[in-house]
Amino acid sequence: MNKQLHLTLSLLAAMILTVSAPFSVLASETGSETGSTEAAPVKEAFHYEHDPMENPSAAKDIVVNPDAVYGYSPNPESIRLGKYADALDWTDEEQVAAAREERRAYIDENQKLYRVIEDMLGQGKNVEEIAREVSRCRNENRLASYANDPEGLEIVKKSNLDTYGHEEGPTPDQLYEKYGSWQTVLEKALSTNAGMDACLGFYDENYDSYDINERLADAGKEEEQKEAEIEEDQKEDPGSTGEKTEKTYTVKKGDCLWTIAEKQLGDGFRWKEIYELNSDSIRDPGLIYPGQEFVLPAA
Repeated sequence: MNKQLHLTLSLLAAMILTVSAPFSVLASETGSETGSTEAAPVKEAFHYEHDPMENPSAAKDIVVNPDAVYGYSPNPESIRLGKYADALDWTDEEQVAAAREERRAYIDENQKLYRVIEDMLGQGKNVEEIAREVSRCRNENRLASYANDPEGLEIVKKSNLDTYGHEEGPTPDQLYEKYGSWQTVLEKALSTNAGMDACLGFYDENYDSYDINERLADAGKEEEQKEAEIEEDQKEDPGSTGEKTEKTYTVKKGDCLWTIAEKQLGDGFRWKEIYELNSDSIRDPGLIYPGQEFVLPAA
């Protein structure tokens, strides 16, 4: 009897285990019933201390994108950044990290130029003087980046020589002729974009540099105003007999006939008029020297 009872109980136990097994497996998979597993943590959205959308320069180039790694992606309709909108998946951490690494090297180089600008602004230098120095440094930095690539360096030098007539790269005067203002020459040399910084996680880090750009823009406006006032003062003297006083200009370091014509006459292409009026003292229109005094044509 005991043996029969033992056998019956063993069969009942086996049936119970067979029926409950699926529930045990289910519980272990779902974290319910007999135990629980922790849910995957929800990634916290990235936030900047300074809001990029409060910066007009950045806001026009980016859009808020909650799914993007740094909360922003290029605005497809932006003139400057539109082409990058689909260049990579801005929600993909690996792709964004690779792009961020490339921009880091670029930013490190620009920081050196910003220090040069900061020092020159502190010295009261004007936008033209700053643009000339930054352009020179930019050329040097570009060639220096090929220090470990002699073949690449030779290719760049040849390209510069073919394009600009100089192995070092474009001269400040060539850049001025191309862009039409020293402010634009500076912007092109720095090629900084607060919107791209926001997309790649650098906005707070580079926040102070955006202030320098605004100061440069203000300095450019002040210079334009001063030049306008000088031109106004150099017009016909109301106290004279009615005849216009001959206008002259003394060459300063860094001047060329183009820049003199641009600044004094409002049109760089009028350099030939200056040359013709002063051909007796200008042997080569490409070579003028500080201290020379030139007669200027009528405005």
